[in-house]
Amino acid sequence: MSNEIIVGLDIGTTKIACFIGQATENGKIKILGFGKTESIGVERGVVKNIDDTAESIKKAVEEASAKADYEVKEVYVGIAGQHIRSTQSRGSLILKPGPKITEEKDIEELINNQYNTLLEPGEEIIHVLPQTFFIDGEELTVNPVGVHGNCLEANFLIVTGKTNNLWHIKESVKRANLKIKGVVLEPIASAESVLDARDKEAGVALVDIGGGTTDIAIFEEGVIRYTSVIAMAGNVITADVETTCNIMRKQAEQLKIKFGSCLPEMVKQDDIISIPGYRNQAPREISMKTLAQIINARAQMILEMATSEIISSGCRKLRGGIVLTGGGSKLTYIDELAAFISGTDTRIGLPNEHLVEDTAEEIIHPMYATGIGLLLYGLKDKRSQSVKEEIEPEEITTTNPDSEPKPQPEAPKQKRFVDAVTGFFKDFFTEDENKTGN
Repeated sequence: MSNEIIVGLDIGTTKIACFIGQATENGKIKILGFGKTESIGVERGVVKNIDDTAESIKKAVEEASAKADYEVKEVYVGIAGQHIRSTQSRGSLILKPGPKITEEKDIEELINNQYNTLLEPGEEIIHVLPQTFFIDGEELTVNPVGVHGNCLEANFLIVTGKTNNLWHIKESVKRANLKIKGVVLEPIASAESVLDARDKEAGVALVDIGGGTTDIAIFEEGVIRYTSVIAMAGNVITADVETTCNIMRKQAEQLKIKFGSCLPEMVKQDDIISIPGYRNQAPREISMKTLAQIINARAQMILEMATSEIISSGCRKLRGGIVLTGGGSKLTYIDELAAFISGTDTRIGLPNEHLVEDTAEEIIHPMYATGIGLLLYGLKDKRSQSVKEEIEPEEITTTNPDSEPKPQPEAPKQKRFVDAVTGFFKDFFTEDENKTGN
């Protein structure tokens, strides 16, 4: 397993980052190569200009490839944007011949059936995420595989996105001469890197504050229960600083990162920042107190919207509180502001738990939670596929050697996600059984 190499591509609003990772013997990820470039052609998580985005992707991938001395051919890509939505669904499957012992293939069939769910025009399913399984109407707290019954049912969280926006991402990657191995909702990827099984079981709300969107994923009892995307994030804070202080956008971004604070009361009134003037203009002086007030107003709005989403999810068992990640989570005192607004324990999530110890500090940053999470998600997906290929024997057929082979029907593109999901539930139920001593 130590030679497994995965590539994650985070197409964000402000940056495009490519990570090339390799699995180690102890289950950690070693970053072989990393490349980052300015994201051109993307607005609020949505690709607007395909050619510009493709060029940005090429630059990031080429940089990572050069560092890793590895040719990138296929990638796991993160997706976000306000067009993403999630809905609850329930599916059922009559076990034939019944009654019978539930098998892994029955769960896969039930999950695959959900891809036939009637959607709004122009929408496409990204993920089908099982929530709770039932056999003959009785809720299960164990893995459904091996349970005897007539009817298998499950509650599902179905994540969808606009077909047009998905096509833009796929086309951008294609024009960068890459193949997409999987498309993953960004908060699900981020959760892989900054949360562990204990967090998910205790109940936690992940709030990923990026450049263009704030992505939310809520877990209860080890299972993802809710996802949401808010079309407001770090860029609007930068825009407020730019407009209010009448400075250039890059200057505003640097001010926010280096001197910004979410709590004005923690900043002294007489602390002044001097900014070089444009061309021959005189330098501008800005009070750090004023800067903090600008940042506080918009950060408070974002966190209030995130808190509202958490409340509306109906999830109440969030013993793990809120975990902030993404580039916006590095704002000074943002965790304290979030705790005050939500009334819930809040911490900053770093993507370091699943990385080898000698990983460069530059990479262990909340802004790279999605990219590193894509590596972890991809690794699970790849291993799940490998296990499936080992377990299922190849079908033996008799053919005429003189006849031309018949083309095989293409497997549903969603199939690659099914194995990762069922594998996740197998791990989850196994962990739960071990804890109860069964």
